[in-house]
Amino acid sequence: MSESLAFAQYLTLRSETTLGDYKFQNYWINEDAPFFNIETGVPAYFGFLPFIFSGMTVTKSGENQDATLTFPNNELSRGWAETAVQERYLANVRTVLIDPTNKENYTLINRYIGQIVTATWDSTSLQLSMASILDAVGNDIPRKRLTQQLVGSLPLTTRIRVQ
Repeated sequence: MSESLAFAQYLTLRSETTLGDYKFQNYWINEDAPFFNIETGVPAYFGFLPFIFSGMTVTKSGENQDATLTFPNNELSRGWAETAVQERYLANVRTVLIDPTNKENYTLINRYIGQIVTATWDSTSLQLSMASILDAVGNDIPRKRLTQQLVGSLPLTTRIRVQ
């Protein structure tokens, strides 16, 4: 591994009704970068799109905070962002520690899954707000079934049945 490391994020946006996923990463400028499926070892390739992931916290009682994705306000982003809000896309954000000299060498730091619930924009940026999976269930947002893959290990004090 290189002596210098960096943080990057890999984002998958998915809808039940639209074929295909949107896959973006925010480090390898104008390049595709692989992210390997842990179970199969097969890479999915993520195209470059500058974005910022923020607002998420993890606590001992579980993650239950909203997060946001901020993109440049341009034709590329606006083209799918409106659909993402209307169809309540799920966003899967993986924060990784990467080796800038090797696209295939990274360590997963955190994974956040949320549902796109609103959007705001100005002349330069487009911001998608996400409710955490637990908030999405509480607010009766579609696709509210909890699975261990979505929420991980829940605290023992939480009374939620995971299927």
